[in-house]
Amino acid sequence: MTSPAFELTTLGHRIRHHRLARGLTLDELGAQVGVAGSQLSLIENGKREPKLSLLQEIARATSTPISELLSAEPPNRRAALEIELDRAQASPVFRQLGLPPVKVTKGMSDDTIETVLGLHHELQRREREAIATPEEARRANTELRLRMRDVDNYLPDVEKLAEKQLKSAGHVSGALTHRTVSIMAEQLGFELLYVDDLPYSARSVTDLENGRIYLPPASIPGGHGLRSMALQAMAHRLLGHRPPTDYADFLQQRLEINYYAACCLMPEGNSVAFLHQAKKDRDLAVEDFRDAFGVTHEAAGMRMTNLLTRHLGIKLHFLRADGSGAISRVYENDGLPLPADVTGAVEGQRVCRRWSARTAFAEKNRTTEHYQYTDTPAGTFWCSTQTGTTSDGDFSITVGVPFDDARWFRGRETQTRAVSRCPDESCCRRPPAESASRWTGKAWPSARVHRHMFSPLPRGDFPGVDDTEVFAFLDRHA
Repeated sequence: MTSPAFELTTLGHRIRHHRLARGLTLDELGAQVGVAGSQLSLIENGKREPKLSLLQEIARATSTPISELLSAEPPNRRAALEIELDRAQASPVFRQLGLPPVKVTKGMSDDTIETVLGLHHELQRREREAIATPEEARRANTELRLRMRDVDNYLPDVEKLAEKQLKSAGHVSGALTHRTVSIMAEQLGFELLYVDDLPYSARSVTDLENGRIYLPPASIPGGHGLRSMALQAMAHRLLGHRPPTDYADFLQQRLEINYYAACCLMPEGNSVAFLHQAKKDRDLAVEDFRDAFGVTHEAAGMRMTNLLTRHLGIKLHFLRADGSGAISRVYENDGLPLPADVTGAVEGQRVCRRWSARTAFAEKNRTTEHYQYTDTPAGTFWCSTQTGTTSDGDFSITVGVPFDDARWFRGRETQTRAVSRCPDESCCRRPPAESASRWTGKAWPSARVHRHMFSPLPRGDFPGVDDTEVFAFLDRHA
């Protein structure tokens, strides 16, 4: 037909419907319109497109207006069910199963077709749920962040589990060594192996059959060390995790394994004692906490969010932002007015240009922490920010508290102060009137496309992990 959107299957069903309504066999109708019955069978099954002249002959022979044959609506419920089943069995979701399609026969009941369709609908529903859209992922992440804020970002059961495992491995104090991490793995029945051909989509791979945890030969840029990755892999087993059922479950598991690793690297007992003493000395500092336990600045800052409120009564916030100010990791329970989209998601939003998380990039000496007070519509906050650089560009790590709690921290004497009116657009999101007047309509920047926004996650039990790549890796090392 002339329309590329025309459904041959529907056309075939309508021709069959009107043929049978006239009591004609395929051969009888074929004799009247000048084609073999086998040719008509192909047309009725949607396998061949009829010429317009033949369609006009069929309409005449069945006393049916040609517009009736060309209708996009199935002629009856049975035809509608068969057409829907054809579409379902032609979908990529069904084809990837490698199963033969169900062939509909005259003796097959409508109830049977409906049951098969129900299975297809459930298969498609599960496929949609398995692949989180960016909006679904952001909503799940926001819900998790709010739940953790309600419990002061503190998970007592994971704290106790970590203390138990450390004690069993003989760790008492000081930085956790690679040797102790290996002992912890051995006690779970695993061997740590360092390889240079890990799947690109995985940070580590655990071979449950052979008791191996595969790790990269060196730390990933950005501070996620080998100890942390090994502990995270072990945490899945210790916490009884199963393949995630949806993206929210995946995020919960990721949070728990990160939390467990932090508990092992910075044990609660020793960490709280260290922080209590620093508070007593009015000398709390992320850098000291970091160096005492041999972890990254980011890990130390995040660990403070687990412990300061629960054990020291200090509410605080944590931010990791890139060079453009976009937030990639965040926690707050101190009322800091974070930027958020309409769903409440904070990740990806840009912090105010006046905040320490962005002003620190302008510091000439970026090896030390940058301290700053910032007046906001929600009050004044003191912040400590450390900047760094990875292959992906600059980033900043910020830990801050409301004004009254700044007295416990090193750097409280800073004279650096800024005023932020965000989310008021005139604060930093709208160009100055003079610049706008001068350049509006006279500039055409070429925008940078963030390609990851268009890249779907590989399908598999674990979001973002390519199963084919992982299984090929395991085959190589089995």
